[in-house]
Amino acid sequence: MTAETLRNFGLIMAGVMVVSLILALLLLLLIIRQAKQIDIPAGAGFMETLRYTPFSVVLFVDLLDLALDVLAAPFAWVILDRLGLKALRGVSAVEAAIPFTQGVPTMTLCWIGARIFN
Repeated sequence: MTAETLRNFGLIMAGVMVVSLILALLLLLLIIRQAKQIDIPAGAGFMETLRYTPFSVVLFVDLLDLALDVLAAPFAWVILDRLGLKALRGVSAVEAAIPFTQGVPTMTLCWIGARIFN
């Protein structure tokens, strides 16, 4: 690998991270409006909470993780707490805390799994 190849890779990754952050922030504005309509039963677990959660929320968490990698964990924790999605905080924080996993949309895959396997 040459220095130019590494530089180009770094620039592409930086661009993907910036675009992901912008999309995550736009989704956050949409989610704040939607969050008032979410009615999750008290004591709901992770999978049950995912069934009530709109897709935009899990997409937001994955985009935030893609944009900020390890730094996404505290932001996701606080935002999910404020949205009343406390059951999702732990998985989101663990997934965001593992470095270099941002390319895997873990929350989106869990959301799809919760819908398919009920």
